[in-house]
Amino acid sequence: MEDRNRPLYMIGVAAQLAGVHPQTLRIYEQKGLVTPQRTSGNTRMYSQADIDRLELINELTSEGINLAGVIRILDLKGRLDERDDEIDDLHKKVRRLADRVHELETRADVTALMLPQAQLPQTASPVRRLGSGRMGGLDY
Repeated sequence: MEDRNRPLYMIGVAAQLAGVHPQTLRIYEQKGLVTPQRTSGNTRMYSQADIDRLELINELTSEGINLAGVIRILDLKGRLDERDDEIDDLHKKVRRLADRVHELETRADVTALMLPQAQLPQTASPVRRLGSGRMGGLDY
């Protein structure tokens, strides 16, 4: 579990940190704006991520946005954050693939340099690289 998501604060402390009344936190929970974790005794426990979310909610409501609008904004923000994570994952995959391509190109270059020195038997049909002509009626 990430540190920012670790439940640390009981409702009174969380309300004070977020600058709201504890009853406001209960209302926000009822509306689905925040979902604190619960102890075995059913005590609400808020994480730093919850406090950050509450601060954003306060910022939006102080700008005159009603709770329905805040819910919509938070939903869209969540979707955007998910897409950002997906994009980051895809960038990592592209970097890994680019590294692999570079590795394979280096191997191909080394192999090409060593081929003239090798005593290889001639094959009946030469090997073609992708994109080097027609094969089986298909253009490459």
